[in-house]
Amino acid sequence: MPDVWVYNGRAYDLTEWIAKHPGGPFFIGRSKNRDITSLVNASHVAPEKIERLLERYALDRPAVPEDVHPKNNAPAFLFTPDFNSWRDTPRYRFSDREDLLHRLKARLKEPALAARVRRADRVFNLVAALVLLGYFAVQGLWLARPGWLAAAGWYALPVFVLAMVALRSALAGYGHYAIHRAQRGPTRLLANAFDMNYVALTLVTIDGHIMLHHPHTQSEVDIKRNVFTMMMGLPRLLRIPVHTLHKFGHLIVGMPLRIVDVAWITRKVGVDEAYGGTRNAMAHFAGSALVRILLIGELVIFVATGNWLAWTLQFVVTLWVSTFLIVASHDFDEDVDIAPEKPSGPEQGPGLCDGEWAAHQIEKSYDLKVIGNRYVDCFLSAGLSSHRVHHALPFQRSGYANIACEDMVREEAAKSGIEWLPAKSFLTDRLPKLARGYLTTPSRQAQDRGWGVLREHVSPSAWKNGFDYAKAGFGIGTV
Repeated sequence: MPDVWVYNGRAYDLTEWIAKHPGGPFFIGRSKNRDITSLVNASHVAPEKIERLLERYALDRPAVPEDVHPKNNAPAFLFTPDFNSWRDTPRYRFSDREDLLHRLKARLKEPALAARVRRADRVFNLVAALVLLGYFAVQGLWLARPGWLAAAGWYALPVFVLAMVALRSALAGYGHYAIHRAQRGPTRLLANAFDMNYVALTLVTIDGHIMLHHPHTQSEVDIKRNVFTMMMGLPRLLRIPVHTLHKFGHLIVGMPLRIVDVAWITRKVGVDEAYGGTRNAMAHFAGSALVRILLIGELVIFVATGNWLAWTLQFVVTLWVSTFLIVASHDFDEDVDIAPEKPSGPEQGPGLCDGEWAAHQIEKSYDLKVIGNRYVDCFLSAGLSSHRVHHALPFQRSGYANIACEDMVREEAAKSGIEWLPAKSFLTDRLPKLARGYLTTPSRQAQDRGWGVLREHVSPSAWKNGFDYAKAGFGIGTV
């Protein structure tokens, strides 16, 4: 397949630009053989400057189906079998200077608002540093077990577990925004805080989150809505234990193997292709490896000191809270027809979507609340308390910057006729609905064959699926 990037229906070869990209070479390298129109317009304050730069690398011809990888250069199992990137990638018009996205970007230039955003970014970073100190302090206290804590006995265990769940979610919230920043310098390491809740691997989810989820929210391209794809093939009563074991395998074996695998593939194809040189590649791999060493090291220390129960409980609760948080801010659990009508043949290319891109982002996203304070919830919700602003302005550097901009975004959204709905409670609204939907829905096999609960769980094939899924966590195939 030729080295081609598609923008506004035209073909470009950005190979020479990979190492020069100010946001880091990863983004350009991974977007090869994709339509990057929405990505460029969503991720840059001034995409018109990017358009001028792109013209240096134009191939002076329209894009053709052969320019676009049918599965977006991503694992095929993340998409439906008949998905085709050329045909099914949504396309929006970004040329209207008066649309919502352009109005939002224009208002970000207001001096007072720009100053508030800069202050918000600094405070966000400071709070993240305090969270990190608290994270190590809580674990250190538990392992040291001073007299006053030892006297609390079993009463202290639930407090420790809840504290670790909150702190891991908070660190993932910082990582959530770090992966949206330019992947250069210390950010390449700090972005791996996204991994601290046991769910993600930043090395690969930067691609799925920033380049496939944000530009194409709730379309067939959006692989975030397929978080539970594999698990939904299991019988209902097996999902919690099997998925937990699957993720434990990811923690101790699967993720480290995946890091090595990606490093080997990158070396094999040439590091310049995706990372812009050996130094950039090693920085990405080193950050992921350090976080893996930290997570596995914690497990070893807790088990060696007889604190295996405390570690296990915080692992299981953190894993499931974080897994549901991932899908809580969108209606992935509902069947919604949001894709543009497909053209009759792939030679016609992808069809244009009705409506504005920013309006679609706001309408298809939820804000979440945990305790009701947006600044605290920004961390407790892994960065999702001001989620609609985040989706309309994904290039902003922090959740606090989104909170600073929320009144402005709400005002401009109202001009476009968009109702600004109240934030949804994760604990009392989204979590119960998601748990019912994902944990009580019959497996696909049971639905296809009309099986009841008993038949679903005694089927030899069901147990085989469960065994295979748990075992897969100890390999690299599902990461």
